[in-house]
Amino acid sequence: MDTITDELKKLEEEIKRCRKCPLYKTRTNAVPGEGSTNPKIFFIGEAPGAQEDATGRPFVGAAGKLLTTLLNEIGLSRDEVYITNVIKCRPPGNRDPAKEEVEACRPYLEKQLSLMKPKAIVALGRHAASWLSGYMNRRFRSMTREHGIIFESEILGFKARILFTYHPAAALYNPNLLDSLRKDFEKIKEMISKDRRRGTLEDYL
Repeated sequence: MDTITDELKKLEEEIKRCRKCPLYKTRTNAVPGEGSTNPKIFFIGEAPGAQEDATGRPFVGAAGKLLTTLLNEIGLSRDEVYITNVIKCRPPGNRDPAKEEVEACRPYLEKQLSLMKPKAIVALGRHAASWLSGYMNRRFRSMTREHGIIFESEILGFKARILFTYHPAAALYNPNLLDSLRKDFEKIKEMISKDRRRGTLEDYL
C-alpha cells in the first residue's frame, strides 16, 4: 500500500505535467508545494510568483522570507509545516487567479488536504480564505473582518481548525498590516501548544 509520501510524489508529478488550463503555456515550473507530510500547520497561499515559478518551490521570494521569519518567531520551521497555493502555476504578471484556473487546480489541493488531513489549516490571503470558506458552507466577507478568527469545521471528510490571515505580501506592501499578521501567528502558536499538550485541537476555544 502506498504511503502518503508516495501518493504526494505521484500527485506532484501529475501537477508538473498538468495542462488543464492555459497557465502551462507561460509557466517555467509548476509549484506543487513542499514540507512535512504530517504538518503541524497546512498553509495555503494564492499562487506562485516569479521566484517560485523559477525554482518550482512555494514562498521563496520576499513574501516567503517573511513567512519563514513569522514561523521562526512562533518556534516553527518550514520543515514542520506544509506550504502550497490555491493554484500551482504563476499567473502572468502576478495577476489574480481566474475562476477557471482555480477550478482546474481544485482537485490537486483537495487531494493534498485529503491525504494529509491536517488538524490546522491557515489561509494566507483572501483567495485562499474564499476557497476554504466554500467547503465550510459560508461566504468569506473580508480579511479585515475575519482574520485571526479560529473556525472549527469539517472539510473534505475530516475536522480541522481553520484560521484566515493576511498574505505576507500584503504586509510587505502595507507595513501597517505586519502587527496584525504577527498577532494572528501568535494564535497559531496557541493552537500548536494546545495540540502538543492534548494530542488534539478538539478542546481549543
